[in-house]
Amino acid sequence: MKKKELILDGLSCANCAVKIEEKVKKIEGINDVNVNFVTQTLKFNVDDESKLKEIEKIVKEIEPDVKVYDKDIIKNESQKKNSKADREKRFNKKDEIVRLLYSLTIFIIAILVKEPFSLKLSLFIFSYLISGWRVLYRSFTNIKKGLIFDENFLMSIATIGAFSIGQFAEAVGVMIFYEIGELLQNLAVDNSRRSIKSLLEIRPDYANIIDNDRTYKVSPQEVSVGQLILVKPGERIPLDGVVIRGSTMVDTSALTGEPVPKTIKEGDEVLSGFVNLNGSITVKVEKEYSQSTYSKILEIVENASSKKAKTEKIISKFSRYYTPIVVFSAIALAILPPLVFGGPFKQWLYRALVFLVISCPCALVLSIPLGYFAGIGKLSKKGVLVKGGNYLETLKKIDTIIFDKTGTLTEGVFEVTEVKAYNGINSHELLKIAAYAESHSNHPIAISIKKYYDEQIDEKLIQEYQEVVGEGVKAKINGETVLVGNIDLMKENGINLPELEPNGTIVYVGINDSFAGYIKISDKIRPKAKDTINKLKKLGIKKTVLLTGDNEETARKVGLELGVDEYYANLLPEDKVALLERYLNNVHTVAFVGDGINDAPVLARTDVGIAMGGLGSDAAIEAADVVIMEDDISKIIDAINISRKTIKIIWQNIIFILAVKILFLILAALGLANMWGAVFADVGVSLLAVFNCMRILK
Repeated sequence: MKKKELILDGLSCANCAVKIEEKVKKIEGINDVNVNFVTQTLKFNVDDESKLKEIEKIVKEIEPDVKVYDKDIIKNESQKKNSKADREKRFNKKDEIVRLLYSLTIFIIAILVKEPFSLKLSLFIFSYLISGWRVLYRSFTNIKKGLIFDENFLMSIATIGAFSIGQFAEAVGVMIFYEIGELLQNLAVDNSRRSIKSLLEIRPDYANIIDNDRTYKVSPQEVSVGQLILVKPGERIPLDGVVIRGSTMVDTSALTGEPVPKTIKEGDEVLSGFVNLNGSITVKVEKEYSQSTYSKILEIVENASSKKAKTEKIISKFSRYYTPIVVFSAIALAILPPLVFGGPFKQWLYRALVFLVISCPCALVLSIPLGYFAGIGKLSKKGVLVKGGNYLETLKKIDTIIFDKTGTLTEGVFEVTEVKAYNGINSHELLKIAAYAESHSNHPIAISIKKYYDEQIDEKLIQEYQEVVGEGVKAKINGETVLVGNIDLMKENGINLPELEPNGTIVYVGINDSFAGYIKISDKIRPKAKDTINKLKKLGIKKTVLLTGDNEETARKVGLELGVDEYYANLLPEDKVALLERYLNNVHTVAFVGDGINDAPVLARTDVGIAMGGLGSDAAIEAADVVIMEDDISKIIDAINISRKTIKIIWQNIIFILAVKILFLILAALGLANMWGAVFADVGVSLLAVFNCMRILK
């Protein structure tokens, strides 16, 4: 199976997007189909690329004006500009406004003309055809393809029916104002798309590649790993790399949400999406275009729509049955009451026609995915990546948050604060033996010991090395058996320890079956950690839990200082998973916050896995459902607040849309609503729902 992405250029109908997705899903050999109405893309896995023609045929059947592009083929900006020009040519807003003004003018003249009747009728028909020819044409072609129950069919039947019973002015007026409403809706949706996409506008247009002391512009896709690029003041860094010449300040806000510029010098890593503020720098490229940080961020945000929230799935299913039910109800309303209760057929037919106009589900199908995408886009601007609407929805329901200690609530930067030697060995010799034993380990504690020792390590002296998961290391150094680790490692190997007050993380050292001393390690609590815990409780989080592999005393001290509800110490990775399972089994909605590298099993198992400091970390981005792009734990507050605001606005739209639809359907059945009200219940409600979604971005 190969992943493919098609651009549906000009897709302006949310209901049609749902139909395209449903039909493409039925093609054999294609799976994981998702149409993103906001980004106008169709993503899927396919076993045979010859099926792309079949997909394009489906798109054209449902939306003839849409152009289909293979994203793999659109490689450079000039092609994208051509695509944009095509779209503007097909849907020129100015031409639309002129067409509707002509129709409206003729409509007003027709109302003012009293006699002869034939002229009046001709003017009405002329105005109707100018404003409604596109609706009629689409309805006719869709019926031929067996595609009924869309808004074009409903409007055509309703207005032609109104003509047939002599309601000429109402039929024409409703068509004109329906098209005006559609124009306004398209403008509102386009504006919404621009607003949301502007949050993600970190894509660099070009790279200044350096070749034989010459510099020339190329597309970022054309730059290879190892090549040198020049980034001038004011330019966006196009690819991830390392600065080999120059220094500058960079704006990282597009990736991290952090407004304070960062100083960059030779040897520092820079990421694509950063904006160079003042100095020219030469960067050696370390990742190709498709693997660069900004590319992965955009991919995560744009793919988020494929993981639909439960609410979105329910509404999509509801809309498939809603319109046919209302259409058949309208037929029953036109036929049954005259037969059962008597009365003129014309009166009940009119009510049924009003019923039809109201029934279109576009407002629901349009506003819900737009709302989720706006919430995800807003969070991305703040440096929080959410991988799907389902996770955004779950964030709102969280009642328990479990934190890993190291690198999450603490800075994860360990420092040696004390070296205490016993049994005739001096402190420097103890530190040296520990550094040699830890020389092959990448654990943060091991790194801090090696950094504190700060001398060259002679690899020839290390005869054996074994890492004991969750306990420490065993090694043979210059013929001596050395143990460096926690209390469990010492006890398992029969080493007796003196009574100690472990005010911090203690690393014990044993040499040849006897206790040689200890090294005390400290880890600073993050400045915002305590405030974040307090704010989470004010937000209604019922339980905060601290997990750590450190000793009981360290866990207790950190837990008390931060104010967490529970803490657990001396944990191995599998112990953390077991503890998480306990909370999940007690019907809690649980989020786990970790560094995304060591905590992958727990992040994968929890309801929502949140990785801290994911900027540039492939492991963090891969493992978690939510990625905080810098080491700022307070971003969890932003994630929960924006998720709650998003879900609140989405449910406001659902309730408002359904309430208005049901109200007008009842009024139509009772003869208390006309077609003008029906147009409001369709297009007007859609517009209001779109505007309400945009409040998420404020």
